[in-house]
Amino acid sequence: MKLNNSTLDQLSPEVSVPAYDRSNLRHGIVHIGVGGFHRAHEAVYTHQLLQAGGSSDWSICGVGLREGDRAMQQVLSGQDHLYTLIELGADNTNALSVIGSITDFLFAPEEQDAVIEKLASPQVKIVSLTITEGGYNVDDNTGRFNESHPDILHDLENPQQPRTVFGYLSEALDRRRARNLPPFTVMSCDNLPENGHVARSALLAFANLRNAELASWIDAKVSFPSSMVDRITPGTNDKHRQWLTANYDLEDGWPVICEPFYQWVLEDDFCNGRPEWEKVGVQFTDNVAPYERMKIRLLNASHSAMAYLGYLAGYRYTHEVMADERFSHFIRSFMDEDVTPILGEISGIDIPAYKQTLIERFSNPQMGDQLARLCMDGSSKIPKFLVPTVQTLVNEGRPLSRVAMIIASWALYLRGQDEQGQHHEINDPMAARLKSAVEDRANLTPEFLGMADIFGTTLASSSDFEEAFDAALDKLETNGVFAGLQSLQDA
Repeated sequence: MKLNNSTLDQLSPEVSVPAYDRSNLRHGIVHIGVGGFHRAHEAVYTHQLLQAGGSSDWSICGVGLREGDRAMQQVLSGQDHLYTLIELGADNTNALSVIGSITDFLFAPEEQDAVIEKLASPQVKIVSLTITEGGYNVDDNTGRFNESHPDILHDLENPQQPRTVFGYLSEALDRRRARNLPPFTVMSCDNLPENGHVARSALLAFANLRNAELASWIDAKVSFPSSMVDRITPGTNDKHRQWLTANYDLEDGWPVICEPFYQWVLEDDFCNGRPEWEKVGVQFTDNVAPYERMKIRLLNASHSAMAYLGYLAGYRYTHEVMADERFSHFIRSFMDEDVTPILGEISGIDIPAYKQTLIERFSNPQMGDQLARLCMDGSSKIPKFLVPTVQTLVNEGRPLSRVAMIIASWALYLRGQDEQGQHHEINDPMAARLKSAVEDRANLTPEFLGMADIFGTTLASSSDFEEAFDAALDKLETNGVFAGLQSLQDA
């Protein structure tokens, strides 16, 4: 049975379906970058609010900017933009829901003006983003916008045929300004520190290149709330689709797999109204930074820690890593001894309970969360997730052995071979440069740590960290991951 509006009333009673009239919904939100995470997070909160009788003004129109978004757009369009959310519990229980909050999906490369006009529509109050950490075109180390990127230059020359998110947002906001319409809020849901500030800085940088008056209007009128978003969402594969068909007689071209846990902490800064998401569990705050710092340094940094070490050791899934006591002890020690002492107080959060929740989430055997997914794009993740912690440890003279081993494991992973001799691809936009930096062991430390755009200047200039990094490399190369972890435990 193919999932669409006409089959909703025929689904198994175990599958929750929309209780609201989807034909009566209006697009108050445009979301750019419709992937698994958005469909497991913001779209779910919005669906839950609609289920609870929330305003029909807040459905979502998805937008895909890249050629890679074509497949998702086609699949969702073919099933009335419905999809199945499959929550996989650690206790082998599952919960299935059909999510109905997305009611359209525009493919920008073929519908440029339709996308701009949708963004310019007075009905749209919020434009949300999941465009990945690298999508903001900002240098991680300097914070500067890359003005010379070819797509940026194209959008400045062709404002009505844009390619980038900045081109689309600027043109739509310019049309709203010309029509005396209020702007929309730009709401980043990407996994990076101070995502609202990053979005604001990037859009203003682009707008200033295009039109100073437009930039001034955006600066004065547009809100950019920061948010902390959290839900582990592995990629969907054919096994998930087959499982859904075999167990529920339901054909869904792109279901979403996720854990039961989800969290959203959001600054209450909206220039043109917002849904009452607080009614379905969103925590609104005046300052999201402490929550972001907690999540990025505990969850995301731990993901990177287990990813490279685990992959080198021959594991391929997070639950396999966490089932090994040597790894679970290492991850818990990293959180307890390296991160927690420098986090500071976080209002309303029980840090020990949060860390225990993380251990349980990482250990969920049903998730099948692939280490390969966590290993991707290290050049974007490591500077945001791990380097700030390492820099603080260096500056405060704290122990460096664990964080040095994490970074050393990344360096060895970049050689493209695990300890069993199995080769793997390096999926990173800086792959060629990174692989070159780790080829020669004699020069690896200065070449690798000397990449200031990734590590800043603190690590390369710290003799203590260089010594810890060299020692970690030697342990991993000579004795392997398990012996390296054991040596930390014995120290």
